[in-house]
Amino acid sequence: MSSIQEETYRTIGKNVKKYRLAANISQEKLSEILNVNSKFIGHVERFERFISLKKLIEIAEYFDVPVKNFFE
Repeated sequence: MSSIQEETYRTIGKNVKKYRLAANISQEKLSEILNVNSKFIGHVERFERFISLKKLIEIAEYFDVPVKNFFE
């Protein structure tokens, strides 16, 4: 994996965590909302798994923010 890809996924994970904490919901609750494994969000936030664009869009819709916010 290139350093650009690594940094992109790290930034996405950091922002997923930021929005989740701001909404005061647990990793497990967000996983339930997205219909994914209960540990998935934690793995994404810690850069242990890669999130699909489809799931990222679902997260953005849930938090009512543009998808681009997860890349900044």
